[in-house]
Amino acid sequence: MTAELVRGQNHPLDRTRVEIRVAAGGPVVAGVTLGDEQGRLFGVEAVAHPGAPRRTGIEVPRQAAAEHRIAVDLDALPAAVHRVSVLLALPSGFGGLTAFGAAAAPAVTVTGLDGTGLVRYTITGLGAESAVVAVELYRRQDAWKVRAVGQGYADGLPAMLRDQGLPQAAELAAEIEEAVGRGQARAVPAPAPMTAGRPERPATGPSAAAAQDRPSPAPTTAADGPTPSGTGAGAEAGAAPRAASGTGAAPGTGAAGGAKSAAGPKAGELPPAPADGGPVDYRHPRRRSTPAPASPAPSSPRPAGPSPSATGPTAPDGSPLPVAGDAAGWSMDERLYNQVWGMFEDLARSVAAYRSAADFAETRLEQELDRALADPRDRLGTAGDTARATARDKHATLVTQARAALDRDLAQLTAESEVVEPALPPAFARWDNPVWQGYHVPLERPMALRLGDLHLPEVLDLRIPMLVRLPLERGLWIDSGPDSYGRPGPERDIGRRELPGALTDGVPDEAELRRLAMESAVAIAARLLAIHPAGEFAVQVIDPAGAAAPALAPLVESGALPAYPLPGAKGVAAVLEELTRRVELVQMAVRHRAADALPADLDTAEQLLIVHDFPHGFDDRALTRLRYLADEGPAVGVHLMLVADRAQSREYGPVLDPLWRSLLRLTPVPDAHLADPWVGHAWTYEPPLAPPGSQVVRQVLGRLAAASRAS
Repeated sequence: MTAELVRGQNHPLDRTRVEIRVAAGGPVVAGVTLGDEQGRLFGVEAVAHPGAPRRTGIEVPRQAAAEHRIAVDLDALPAAVHRVSVLLALPSGFGGLTAFGAAAAPAVTVTGLDGTGLVRYTITGLGAESAVVAVELYRRQDAWKVRAVGQGYADGLPAMLRDQGLPQAAELAAEIEEAVGRGQARAVPAPAPMTAGRPERPATGPSAAAAQDRPSPAPTTAADGPTPSGTGAGAEAGAAPRAASGTGAAPGTGAAGGAKSAAGPKAGELPPAPADGGPVDYRHPRRRSTPAPASPAPSSPRPAGPSPSATGPTAPDGSPLPVAGDAAGWSMDERLYNQVWGMFEDLARSVAAYRSAADFAETRLEQELDRALADPRDRLGTAGDTARATARDKHATLVTQARAALDRDLAQLTAESEVVEPALPPAFARWDNPVWQGYHVPLERPMALRLGDLHLPEVLDLRIPMLVRLPLERGLWIDSGPDSYGRPGPERDIGRRELPGALTDGVPDEAELRRLAMESAVAIAARLLAIHPAGEFAVQVIDPAGAAAPALAPLVESGALPAYPLPGAKGVAAVLEELTRRVELVQMAVRHRAADALPADLDTAEQLLIVHDFPHGFDDRALTRLRYLADEGPAVGVHLMLVADRAQSREYGPVLDPLWRSLLRLTPVPDAHLADPWVGHAWTYEPPLAPPGSQVVRQVLGRLAAASRAS
């Protein structure tokens, strides 16, 4: 299982020959520095870079690209080397990026030579930095560990090298830039082919030039999230998996009508709108884009009509129809995961463009009305009326045009959603998806989990699955507090219209919220159980008041939960003591590489702890243990889910603030609370509840229990 690290966290390495795979949102330069115990460099010969790609025990790529593989043999390093730092820098004059914050967060994965993932780190929080120390491998008592660093430098590569004690930092940085420039000059991408008189959309991701001098691409690494804007740092769009080294990426087909440069739109920018008003290319920059078919020979004239699309069937206007799995990835699940987050990005961009255009139209109307009324002589009479009518007509025209563009994009995204939703695997699918009717217990762990749906007020019918990568890096908090749902506004009305029965009359009362919150927790727990192999995931519950029994019935009746939780402080202490012991023993086993020494009675399955009505029944000792599990548990397979009203813990003051901040807040009713820092939207979240009256959760848990008994 690949360990997910956060900044500053370390992890032991159980082997000395590894591969470091880099996936970024645009072309980057990769290098390695070899330092002493303090991280100081011995000289320029301690840096592996595109101009000098081979050092003892190290080999780095020769060119800038969005994906890299770095070979490391720790046993071959000189005895004086104690730190191996992986550097990423943005090349000047290539790719259009000047800061890491303008593109998707880069991700680094340390793997074995067989491709087995050991450690993954997504470098979040970057802004104006143009160079970053991603990770470092360091020696401690004859053993090697990897640490997630994420140290950025706004002054670029020279500042980074200078910080590591290299006197010739500026000269070496210039040498690296020159080497990257020479490499790019040897690999000029071919111009985009023409189809129907317009240039096709070029392949995005790593450019064709960057593919010339790198090994076959590494598996896609996605940013986790669900800060909802995160998306996979895609494998090369337009290139078949495991494309041979030395072949350029052919431009792919797309629906964009406007001319684009051979390098495609810059990272973080939208493709230009088509000048002829044709359909926009709604696919995000890392969607798969298959190379166009070769032109027919002159002796075989092409039949009349639009050119066939390389991506499959086409609409009457010649644009490609949506296809499930039309994204980069090494498996169908990974392609669907990247496609879903691509749809999220596309919807966010389209709505942001519409809101910006509407705001501009409103501002322009105010300015023109101010000018029309500036002269007192024009405030009365036909001249003033004409000026005001003209200004309002311009405003209406601008808003109508913006809404038409939004509706066009939404129609394309809706068509894609109608294709993608039925194709989702159980881990990504809603409970009403027919895939659950043919459910079989999986043999492998899933890559992601659906926590619910997201949508925006501009379009109520288009819902984007909210997917998060597994294993969970953060605990979950299902907010059962009534104070969180009293805000008026359009999103509140939208949420109420989507609720069944008595809930449509207004915000649910406190008792109803508690019931819905626990049902949401059970639905998520049931999904986690169902998408893991039998015996590899377990659920434990703390319910001091015994109020969660009706919601827990599906888990208890199926055997997924051995019995209803023991009430009172005694039940709280027993569960926390057992899980704390598990975390401590597994941590020691990992630290000393002694997994075979774990006690026979220790359940090594991943654990989900559901705490109902927190902090009821918790004393100071129990609170300390719960915070310990929240901090240390995820790294060793113990995950936390609180079902709680935060207002009930106010008596503890700021003591519990770090706990609340460490959890991802979800709601049991639709609520516009998920903030998107990418474009500033407040997304409405809907919990992953089964349809009213459905028995699908019980049926799935029953099949899982039968498989567990048979194994």
